[in-house]
Amino acid sequence: MEGGDGGGGGGFVRADQIDLRKIRKQEGGGGSRGRSGGAAREKPEWEIDPSKLVIKGAIARGTFGTVHRGVYDGLDVAVKLLDWGEEGARTEAEIASLRAAFTQEVVVWHKLDHLNVTKFVGAIMGATDLEIQTESGQLGMPTNICCVVSYLIKNRRRKLPFKVVVQMALDLARGLSYLHSKKVVHRDVKTENMLMDKARTVKIADFGVARLEAQNPNDMTGETGTLGYMAPEVLNGHPYNRKCDVYSFGICLWEIYCCDMPYPDLTFAEVSSAVVRQNLRPEIPRCCPSSLGNVMKRCWDANPDRRPEMDEVVAILEAIDTTKGGGMIPTTSSGAASVYAGPEALS
Repeated sequence: MEGGDGGGGGGFVRADQIDLRKIRKQEGGGGSRGRSGGAAREKPEWEIDPSKLVIKGAIARGTFGTVHRGVYDGLDVAVKLLDWGEEGARTEAEIASLRAAFTQEVVVWHKLDHLNVTKFVGAIMGATDLEIQTESGQLGMPTNICCVVSYLIKNRRRKLPFKVVVQMALDLARGLSYLHSKKVVHRDVKTENMLMDKARTVKIADFGVARLEAQNPNDMTGETGTLGYMAPEVLNGHPYNRKCDVYSFGICLWEIYCCDMPYPDLTFAEVSSAVVRQNLRPEIPRCCPSSLGNVMKRCWDANPDRRPEMDEVVAILEAIDTTKGGGMIPTTSSGAASVYAGPEALS
């Protein structure tokens, strides 16, 4: 997750949270804060100055780290700290793998520049002198952005106007179209990885599992992503390409329209099995205009070759007439917002 101001001047700072005493000894750098005692290391173009970074309260916690509010050189940002475990908790091979994954994310992300992709400011590998401030009281994202999941939850009962639905979908579609044009496959497209600024502009976030698309589809296999959004070919461990993002977009489009969560009564295991074996998909409400419903169905087609490219999705959404309404009809059902308890706390 990343921060930014409404005028596009915000960004993201990525840092890792590990004790590097052991690693620095291996590198011959000693325990000092400077770089004396060894050959000068060439500084990557994306590396930030840690002395300008102040990390504040935690926003969210995940498997491999936490997201914090922070300030970098006077800029309000979100900071992602990787937790690679206490000294001795992971093997050197595991740490090396995590460092490689970290570097891959940075290399992919720092070159991206698009209105609907969160702005990357920089990263630091192996900082021991980061200043962490403790704060009391309610924590949240920088005041000028919010997580899309939280926004959908707030509108779960009253739903969103059709015009807003289409605009949010267009933002996401344009961001994905841009990524695919750069040969980047996100691989974890979901509303939880979308941020929205005060102008209600949606921005794609979190490139932790993103990678450049392989020329040979057999080079991209394995379950990568979030259950419920993962395409059948990914769940099956089959080769896949950028069309896995298109499938995930279809699920997100349903979520944005309905302001609800698909498959609320099924476990992740049941969803995975039914998606692959029974072609399970979210039920499209009868009030949904066919122009939008057809986009959902085409995007989540079981055959990735039949799914549209994202630039085609952009063109279809741009052609939809939103002046005659068509939004989801509000209901009084309680839904299943509890699943979003974590992201909801970000608002």
